[in-house]
Amino acid sequence: MIAAIDCGTNTIKLLIGDLPDVAVRETRMVRLGQGVDATGRLADDALERAFAAIDEYAVLIAAHDVTRLRFCATSATRDSTNASVFAEGVQARLGVLPEVLSGDEEAALAFGGAVRNLRDVATPPVLVIDIGGGSTELILGHHAPDAAYSMDIGSVRLHERHLHSDPPTAAELAACVADIDAALDACPVDPAAAATVVGVAGSIITVASGVLDLPAYDAAQTDQAVIPVAGVHTYVDRLVGLTVSERLALPYMAHGRADVIDAGALILSRILRRTRVETMVVSEADILDGIAWSIAD
Repeated sequence: MIAAIDCGTNTIKLLIGDLPDVAVRETRMVRLGQGVDATGRLADDALERAFAAIDEYAVLIAAHDVTRLRFCATSATRDSTNASVFAEGVQARLGVLPEVLSGDEEAALAFGGAVRNLRDVATPPVLVIDIGGGSTELILGHHAPDAAYSMDIGSVRLHERHLHSDPPTAAELAACVADIDAALDACPVDPAAAATVVGVAGSIITVASGVLDLPAYDAAQTDQAVIPVAGVHTYVDRLVGLTVSERLALPYMAHGRADVIDAGALILSRILRRTRVETMVVSEADILDGIAWSIAD
């Protein structure tokens, strides 16, 4: 039995299983990257939230016959000056040090997790879009990544940087879009080269739930769903005009994502506008699954 933990800017996720069988899959929204874009350090209350979630995960890990554990941390930890405090707290609770992934490592694991999950054969090259709280990865490849790039744009980072009103003003949205477009202009991975686009992680799954008009979040409905790109643009235009309270009223919206989904949705829409595809495949499997397979294979 293996255990994998993915600690990002907004969420910390746990998978326990004997792959391909999964016994436990859990997500906690702790927003470890709160304020990191502005301060360059992990906030004390963010660390408290993360450690509380890790304590819960330690109990679950102890209850299963786990022989291998890999804990990976991504954007927020890469960018913080006090990452050692977090590392020491993880080691004290789980007995392992977190691996701070580089952008390239993060991209490769996300690609592996998403593409391995596809039930139908996808026409290559496949572009995997992974939108996190602090960074966004674009990974283009056939059976493995041929090109990958990590951009410092994510739902938490760009929301904190630009979208201060509720709902955001036209000027704030324009500034956010300009930031996204500048990052994409500098990105060496060309979305237009993709024959198939696969979207992973919370922002994309939430948007997909909205396009599908689900009565509640349902992984069985979103996993492998084929979403029209035009529908994504229409939905995102509506979503960013809602207040946080109105977003929270959406039956599939997670409370820890409602305030920052505006930036995450804009990132997705701007990337898709650079593709040539008419649909996007949604995958519930992501970097967490890639981490798990990396120690199971």
